[in-house]
Amino acid sequence: MSLLSLIAALLLEQLRPLSRRLFLDPALHWADFLEDRLNAGERRHGLLGWCAALLPPVLVVTAVYFLLDWISPLLAWAWNVAVLYLTLGFRQFSHYFTDIHLALRCGDLARARQLLGAWRGRSAENLSSSEVARLSIEEALVASHRHVFAVVLWFLVLPGPAGAIVYRLAALLAQRWGRQRREDFGEFGDFPRQAFALIDWVPARVTAVFFAIVGDFEDAIYCWRNQAAQWEDPDRGVILAAGAGALGVRLGQPLVENGELTERADLGLGEEADADFMQSTVGLVWRALVLWLLLLLLLGVASWVG
Repeated sequence: MSLLSLIAALLLEQLRPLSRRLFLDPALHWADFLEDRLNAGERRHGLLGWCAALLPPVLVVTAVYFLLDWISPLLAWAWNVAVLYLTLGFRQFSHYFTDIHLALRCGDLARARQLLGAWRGRSAENLSSSEVARLSIEEALVASHRHVFAVVLWFLVLPGPAGAIVYRLAALLAQRWGRQRREDFGEFGDFPRQAFALIDWVPARVTAVFFAIVGDFEDAIYCWRNQAAQWEDPDRGVILAAGAGALGVRLGQPLVENGELTERADLGLGEEADADFMQSTVGLVWRALVLWLLLLLLLGVASWVG
């Protein structure tokens, strides 16, 4: 049933991409509502806010699943599909990547910079075409993990669709609260950031393994072992290093943004990023997704035969 749920949700999202109004915007409003009322600047308040943000929706989603499963397994399956449709965000990032790729193919660097800036939420002015391609590949690799592969893994771990809700909300809280640098915010974001690092530790490495299997395995493992630890965010570093090695492209590297130099470790081996490598990235992500589905199919057949 898990395989059929995933396939149905992916097909549904391809046919009708998810609107921000259905999941992201309500989740952000929920996070801001709790932060306004619970943030007193201490770590324990972050723990309380994190629990208050996750537990009610997770308990409701799980209770509805078991109730529907008691009535009819078909209704439980439909509920799985609905929740996965809300949490699997494949098309939430792919349209940016596709449009940037097309702009670079057509030689419209200004358009590519504009799209990348809108995607990342920061200016991309003065970036070269190689830098635009490089950052786009990095964003796509991490987004495919955060919006697809990690969601799938947690969906399989917890009963019903609870795992998908846990991962997506934990990721959102780490982004919304964990990256705040305001003085009045205090230590409220420390626990959400650390909790997500724990939740994402295994999924990040599973995604890296899948990238290695469907790409250049030897280079992917080499880059993972020798370069990932140099990245500021270890889990992100694992995904990017393995992805860069699997593609045979160079990612990372120091970058000048808004007139300031951002130190970034070198990742990957091979050539500079360009539009051709962006196309290769699409193939890598799709092959990894197909491998996930094949693995689920084999597990389902083995369970049925057993």
